[in-house]
Amino acid sequence: MITLLDEAIAKLRALPADRQEELARMLIEVADDEARVYELTPEQEAEVEQAMQEIREGRMEYASDEEVAALWKSFGL
Repeated sequence: MITLLDEAIAKLRALPADRQEELARMLIEVADDEARVYELTPEQEAEVEQAMQEIREGRMEYASDEEVAALWKSFGL
């Protein structure tokens, strides 16, 4: 039986090598710091809620890869 982790790793292996390395580093960081909890500030929560509302209303599209990378960087990842 394939576990969810096995399934995820199989999908990651199909990605380009540079993307595999980036995601592997993220997984290692999460595993190394399992107890760390990320909490959004009230301002960040408001920004997320506003963005979700705009997406639901069709006024905003999904973020680009660059925008997502900047968001992760803002969280220190």
